[in-house]
Amino acid sequence: MNILKTDLDRGRNAPCQPAFTQKRTLTMMGRTMAGLLLPAVAACLVSLMTPTAGHAASCKDSAVAGADWADCNKKALMLGGSDLQGANLVNTDFTLTDLRGANLTNANLEKATLVRSSIAGATANGANFSKIEAYRCNFADIAAEKANFVNSELQRANFSGATLTGASFEKAELGRANFDKAELTGTRFTHANLSRADLTNTSFTGPIDFQGAFMFLTRIEGVNLSEATGLEQEQVDMTCGDGSTKLPAGLNAPAGWPCPTD
Repeated sequence: MNILKTDLDRGRNAPCQPAFTQKRTLTMMGRTMAGLLLPAVAACLVSLMTPTAGHAASCKDSAVAGADWADCNKKALMLGGSDLQGANLVNTDFTLTDLRGANLTNANLEKATLVRSSIAGATANGANFSKIEAYRCNFADIAAEKANFVNSELQRANFSGATLTGASFEKAELGRANFDKAELTGTRFTHANLSRADLTNTSFTGPIDFQGAFMFLTRIEGVNLSEATGLEQEQVDMTCGDGSTKLPAGLNAPAGWPCPTD
């Protein structure tokens, strides 16, 4: 009986020690994990709350060559004459901003907003204006040789007197845009929407590409298009020309010319 009682006592008391040890071990492990995790979580939260030294931090920078204003709000500012040569202006909002006479040579303005802004007289040779939103923007007298306006929204934009030699307006929306007296040598309007755009008094000494362009009521009175490429009779039939308009060989003036004054 003594042997059995002793064994029972041992059996009853034996689990107490391991359970206590396990509880203490788990507590220590919990404290250790907390000590490791809390600093890491705190550091993560601080990094999320602290502004990065990227685009946002550059928005307060002055207008200088090579400036990084990507994604910045530059609405309704007076930036005329600024030197922004080679600047990163991707997705920058220039709504109602005055950029007259600015230097935008080789600047990247992809997806920028230029609604009702003015870049008149600016130098923008080689600049990237692709995918910009520039309704009623004033580009008058701009020097934008080999500039890229691909896929841009340019309804009612003013390009009068602009130098656009070698520029690309491929797939651009140019409804009612004004190109009066613009230089368009080598300019590409492939698949662009030129409905009601004004090309009168434009000048070019080489080819100009209209392949696939939509030219409903496009004004081409007095324009010499004899060296234009990509023009089809169906396109010409939609345009507004007159007796002084010159067409490429094989194309004829439609019976509807001249169009009524718009």
